[in-house]
Amino acid sequence: MNYLFLIAAATMISLAVIPIMVRLAPKLGMMDMPDDNRKVHSNPIARVGGWGIIIGALIPVITLTEIDSIVLCYLFGSLVLLAFGALDDKREMGHYMKFIGQFIAVIPMVYLGDLYVTDFPFFGDSFFPQWLAQLFTLVAMIGVINAINHSDGLDGLAGGEALFSLGALALLAWLSPGNELTITLALAAIGGLVGFLRYNTHPAMVFMGDGGSQFLGFTVGFLAILLTQYSDNTLSKSVVLLLLGLPVVDILIVLKKRALSGSNIFKATRNHMHHRLLSVGFAHKESVVIIYSIHTFLVACGVWLAHANDYLITALYLIVCATTYFLLNLAERNEWRPGQTRIFSFLSDSLAVIERNQVLMHGSRRFLEIAIPAYLVALAIWINDIPREFAIVAAVLAVLLALQGINIYPFRVNARRGIIYITVVFVIYLSTIDRITWQNPWAVALEIIFYCAVCMAIFLAIRFSPGRRKEEFKITSFDYLLLFLIVGALLFAKSPLLFGNFNINIFIVVLAIILYASELLLVERRERTDYLGWAAFITLSVIAVRGLNLIEFNIALQP
Repeated sequence: MNYLFLIAAATMISLAVIPIMVRLAPKLGMMDMPDDNRKVHSNPIARVGGWGIIIGALIPVITLTEIDSIVLCYLFGSLVLLAFGALDDKREMGHYMKFIGQFIAVIPMVYLGDLYVTDFPFFGDSFFPQWLAQLFTLVAMIGVINAINHSDGLDGLAGGEALFSLGALALLAWLSPGNELTITLALAAIGGLVGFLRYNTHPAMVFMGDGGSQFLGFTVGFLAILLTQYSDNTLSKSVVLLLLGLPVVDILIVLKKRALSGSNIFKATRNHMHHRLLSVGFAHKESVVIIYSIHTFLVACGVWLAHANDYLITALYLIVCATTYFLLNLAERNEWRPGQTRIFSFLSDSLAVIERNQVLMHGSRRFLEIAIPAYLVALAIWINDIPREFAIVAAVLAVLLALQGINIYPFRVNARRGIIYITVVFVIYLSTIDRITWQNPWAVALEIIFYCAVCMAIFLAIRFSPGRRKEEFKITSFDYLLLFLIVGALLFAKSPLLFGNFNINIFIVVLAIILYASELLLVERRERTDYLGWAAFITLSVIAVRGLNLIEFNIALQP
């Protein structure tokens, strides 16, 4: 299986589904309203990001893997959590109904799929009777689901923590043979999550909701058991503590505090770590970075010490967690504030200067404004074989763009976007068939560097954007094109009769990157020069001229 294609497909499906769901959220009543008691946002925000995460993760799994009992239990549990989570996001069902949904999701995994803990740290294999091992797994899975669910309190926090844990699980599975299912499920979930995080970095445009956070907890717990108990018996059983990281210890401490105060242990309060960091005086982003850093350290230690002694792993986990909460308690008791420490003040001021001047945002967007148009024109020139039917269509589209440019045929903006997207699809499809760079290793290396640079520029342009525009959530041809393209490619990816030698994986990955960069340029274009529009016109004109044999020339890169 091509794992790059898998994660790209999941990401693109998630990216395409979320804007559609955001538009539907007010009609469905799935909006997260402000709450001074335990929430940090001040405006209503859609709680539908979980739909993108789950649909993005499950479609590649359904289409690219064999559906055995384990996979079927995973799919069933994920869909149950999505359904109950969606109902909770709409009606606030309460914690008891959540538990019912979680039990329904986990019971088939334990009792029908026979996926439960049999080899316990410090005790060994089959030390406990089967019924007790199954009961422990059931309770532990519910605990992990709620741990991730309750860590979803700041923009990007639960998603980022789950992303690190899933990445570590995928890496450990990849390091030993025979773990394809674990890798597939982990990367699919990562892809769906990456698509969501594009919309969830602070200030968030969408929340994942209970469906998304419970799905992530279910997936992390499911894969941790699958990897350590069945896929790779050489792994330390205690390594799960490090891979799960901070959410587990945080929920345990929160439950303890609620019990000691005499309140309902299941009632949401503002005593999670992220709430306490905000109370101490850290900004939203600083609080997320602090938790990310500690969680990443624990997860990295999990990868590094994956085969170490159970006592060493457990001791490390307890020491890191105890030190973290000791320092937090000390800061609260002494009323310490971040500005009192020079290093925190320096880092905070530096971040503020970067964001105020918008250096990273403007630089990355300027790179995209130049690189993407140049890329399209260069490919149109370098492609060696252009079918006549492509040339005819390109000629018609070029004429339409020209007429629109001089206001003779001022069609709607969405139609213009559609022509630009078609241009991108045309040129990447033809270049994938031709693959002129395959014969030259230096050209391949430069191509990969270019795509990585585009991805980084997209991330920086979005991450350091000073605001969000409603225009970004309009349902355009981009959303439908992306969704149909990825789903269609997944459905027929295994069909050599349909695609022959056409490399669908390269086509999807490259197209996803360039389409998304084009969408960003179209959304953010205001009074600046329309380089992308001009590039689309030139690209279509070159394809038309060359495909109709008005000019003949061939370019091939040889090693």
